[in-house]
Amino acid sequence: MSASVAYPGPAGTHTAAAAAALFPSAHLLPLGGFRAVADAVTEATAAHAGAVSETHDLLYERDLSIVAEAVLPIHHCLAGPAHVRLDAIRVVRSHPSALDQCRNLLAQLPNASVVAAATTADAAQQVAADGDPAVVAIVREEAVALYGLVVLAENVGDSLAFTRFVSIAPYTRIDVPRAAAHTAFTFLTKHRPGALHAAIAPFAHAELDLLRLVSRPLPATPWKYRFDAVVAGHPLDPSVRLAFSQLAEATREVRVVGVYEGHEVTA
Repeated sequence: MSASVAYPGPAGTHTAAAAAALFPSAHLLPLGGFRAVADAVTEATAAHAGAVSETHDLLYERDLSIVAEAVLPIHHCLAGPAHVRLDAIRVVRSHPSALDQCRNLLAQLPNASVVAAATTADAAQQVAADGDPAVVAIVREEAVALYGLVVLAENVGDSLAFTRFVSIAPYTRIDVPRAAAHTAFTFLTKHRPGALHAAIAPFAHAELDLLRLVSRPLPATPWKYRFDAVVAGHPLDPSVRLAFSQLAEATREVRVVGVYEGHEVTA
């Protein structure tokens, strides 16, 4: 019996495509959102979860870990329940990120209003249910046939975009090839000037590549933040171990939240 892979959103989303790319032989289980996916993985009702990098907040809250990643090209198309002239379109539905990536198209639709949806697939479902040719959606091509729509325009994104997706699980991998390993971690700085510089300096001194560094607000503590980061390297490598040891001395808290094989962007 194949493992179940949970992902947020209905079928036809970019996240569903990422889950299929990461686990091509698994049973895909669509759930209602990132928290529902995390619940399923924590409770072992799903073996892994296909999800985008927005899951970092959930990784901080729960005993979960990133175990794989996929970087996929994002291709958008304009679809509706029937063929219609572009100047007759009155409403365009899609996820806010997709709408932002298709500004040139929206500029060509002066008579249309924009309505945000939870996912591009939700937008497709809503347009199909409405049945009005003047109400359309920006979606993945897979969603067109899935929800009985027709393509009005292909490749409507302003430029080719890529999105990083991750798989999470209730364990941390250590079998990742050292040369390709990426280590995700989170840390809280001390309350003093230069605290962030002191935290990341060990990685610069060790000539380690800090691939990502983003701040996230701490719940119920205004103006205070934690930092999520990814370093190129395996946590058992001597240079990475030393950097983490020095990071722990310079911060209030540090936690590894994933070890996985990094991948180059592919079209």
